[in-house]
Amino acid sequence: MAVPPPTHPRRLLPLSLGLFQGALLLFFALFVTYDEPLAQAEDAKVVANQLYGIFPFFQDIQVMLVVGLGLLLTFLPRYGLSVLTHNFLLLNFSTQWALALQGLIHHFHHGQVHLDLRNLLTAEFAAVTVLISVGAVLGRTSPCQLLLVATCEVPVYLASEWAIVTHLGVLDVGGTITIHVFSCYFGLGVSKGLFGATQRPVHPKETPTPRSDLLSLVGTLILWVFWPSFVAVLCQPGDAQHRAILNTLLAMSASTVTTVVASSLLERDGKLSPSHLQNGSLAGGVAIGAVADMAMPPVAALALGSLSAVICVLGFRFLTPLLVRKLALQDQCGIHNLHGLPGILGAVASAVAILVASEDTSGQALCQAAGLAVAIGGSLLAGLLAGAALRLPCLARPPEQLSFDDLFWPQARDFRGI
Repeated sequence: MAVPPPTHPRRLLPLSLGLFQGALLLFFALFVTYDEPLAQAEDAKVVANQLYGIFPFFQDIQVMLVVGLGLLLTFLPRYGLSVLTHNFLLLNFSTQWALALQGLIHHFHHGQVHLDLRNLLTAEFAAVTVLISVGAVLGRTSPCQLLLVATCEVPVYLASEWAIVTHLGVLDVGGTITIHVFSCYFGLGVSKGLFGATQRPVHPKETPTPRSDLLSLVGTLILWVFWPSFVAVLCQPGDAQHRAILNTLLAMSASTVTTVVASSLLERDGKLSPSHLQNGSLAGGVAIGAVADMAMPPVAALALGSLSAVICVLGFRFLTPLLVRKLALQDQCGIHNLHGLPGILGAVASAVAILVASEDTSGQALCQAAGLAVAIGGSLLAGLLAGAALRLPCLARPPEQLSFDDLFWPQARDFRGI
């Protein structure tokens, strides 16, 4: 007998979103204005330089998050509509929430929050952490639970980023530590806090099909093409930005080739695992972020990309099953293998790159290590607390038999297998 989907979350979702958007409308009406140069055009040349310098990168990042990341997560064959919708919703919800919070903290002057394109960009970086983190619990959570994750994670991310970058002075232009490592361990903390020590068997609906793997691989290709923009957008224009783009492309090229090698050696009959290629080819982009703008030889970027692919593939093959058996840790999308392990590798590489510099920079290397520790420890603790909050009955996690199903789409069955 079919189990009917829960009804009260249907009312809770529009109610909570409506209240959020209404409160935000009031906040923007009372406090938010555009930055003065944008409104008055006193220095048109400066404004134009900022716009043309940032907006092309910003557009690339939009494509990455809306299309690339959304498609990457469609490997669940009966959850494709939901994952694309949830990804799109969480991106917009988290960006607006981050705009309000960082505006009050960093851009509140004379009773008003001043908004410009760079503020919007940094708010989207906060949203990226949410999109990565929810990958650990994808398919087994309701939309209301995902919104609560976003509500909790954005302020924690802003505090963590301030502590790591502003207070400790960590060098992390591409977000390896502040975004990838933080979001990975926050997501794993949420998973552990929500599911506890319960070891869940493989759900029949979570096995990818050839078509769902194909869509996911298309998402990987889109992310791969635009990833250099994500890493280089906050670099200083000129040599630093040029190095960041080159290093990112080299690292990701090496990680793609190495992924094919490692996957072929580990899989039977030398065949490729779709999950290895979908994730391992992006691992180089995760790892390179902390060192992308540093002056280093091209071979270092290639080596870092290759190493990141190896640990990503090994993580999928050996570490993920081990964590499930020993810790009952659920990681639905393998965020630990794509974001956590390559992120740690990139942080270590940044400390090594600083240590081998000609001048005495051991203090900065220690700061890199401290930043990594803060990112892991703080995100894990906050994630555990957020995961415990997700157990509230009013948030109505879908029952196990309805996990990985497009519950909120009345005609979802017509799209299954596409």
